[in-house]
Amino acid sequence: MTVPQQPKLYHIVHLDRLASIVADGHLWCDREVARRASHGSESGTTIGMSSIKQRRLNELRLTSHPDLFVGDCVPFYFCPRSVMLYLIHCANHPNLTYLGGQEPILHLEADLHAVVRWAEDQPIRWAFTLSNAGASYFEDRCDLRQMGEIDWAAVGARDWRSLKEGKQAEFLVERALPWHLIERIGVQSVRMLHSAMNAMPSLGHRPPVEVRPDWYY
Repeated sequence: MTVPQQPKLYHIVHLDRLASIVADGHLWCDREVARRASHGSESGTTIGMSSIKQRRLNELRLTSHPDLFVGDCVPFYFCPRSVMLYLIHCANHPNLTYLGGQEPILHLEADLHAVVRWAEDQPIRWAFTLSNAGASYFEDRCDLRQMGEIDWAAVGARDWRSLKEGKQAEFLVERALPWHLIERIGVQSVRMLHSAMNAMPSLGHRPPVEVRPDWYY
């Protein structure tokens, strides 16, 4: 499968974090989230696995940027309906502390090329991986000309049981991504649509919120 002409990026987050993301004007990397939490300026539900987060913060570095840990970056998938969302949906993984199901989980969508243009104007470092950046081994790249190395068939697969590694390819942005680069929010239900819209102030950047059950299990 060829590289999509306009690849999209998806960050999943619990609804109760949306208001603080909008107020801060940024999505923060895990290291910055931890720092802010230690100073009492960060709150909300953590949906990831703490053991994997610690590995990303303290053990896993990018080969394309050797001084950059994975946890120093804001992570995105190249698709909605990710493997991680499936684990949240099943709520039976021994390392998953969040057991609230997938309905409160939002998909924040951005455009890959818009993000890269913004990052390179700063400059902010970015990279993409060919598989799960929380695994003990992965390959990463920082050249868009190498995006054909991503398994795009796996990324787009709905039945990914034999394609799990490729499905989990990630895009990583150093430290933070501005809120204004989020182009759309996908939710599972009308109830979550209203909750997400109410979490955003009436003024400022308000990306459209859409009910997208096809993005969920």
